[in-house]
Amino acid sequence: MTDLAALVVSEEELAGRVRELGAEISADYAGRLPVLVGMLNGSLPFLADLVRAIDIPIEVDFLALSPFGEGRRVRIAADTETALTGRDVLVVDGLVDTGLSLASALRLIEPRMCRSVATVTLFDKAPRRIAEVPLEYRGYEVGDEFLIGYGMDYRGWFRNLASVWAVLDLEAMTSDVADFASNAFSWASDSLKS
Repeated sequence: MTDLAALVVSEEELAGRVRELGAEISADYAGRLPVLVGMLNGSLPFLADLVRAIDIPIEVDFLALSPFGEGRRVRIAADTETALTGRDVLVVDGLVDTGLSLASALRLIEPRMCRSVATVTLFDKAPRRIAEVPLEYRGYEVGDEFLIGYGMDYRGWFRNLASVWAVLDLEAMTSDVADFASNAFSWASDSLKS
């Protein structure tokens, strides 16, 4: 712990929870060939670990959404290459915050006539929810903290931290992100030793 950030979930705790989610999905989808659709970019570390924790055959693809125009409407920046019609689809996102991105993704996937659609998230920020979205598989429910690490970022920084941290001093982070980042990796290293 530092006065700038606090450890929320360690690397070891994350690995254990991801293994549990993988076991649940493996049991629920046994005998089927689900497609895991990762929401870019925040889902990458979680998705990579999750696919290794699933012990049934699966396919993996990606979907990237991008806001545009007035009202910040959402468009597909990168679509899945896998045909989803008639398939069991698991939409994977590292963090569900307001729910708006996930709701948009589900609206875009719905017309594809999937056999089933379920959602997987590692972190659920339920207090910030604006759009109600179903979360069939959830790792942790967290509060309103600004989280970094394990795919969660600030302007692209911190995604590769192996643990998850709550930023306690947003001003320090935003005023000198490079300095904050070098400190964050030092804290992460120190947390492994304790």
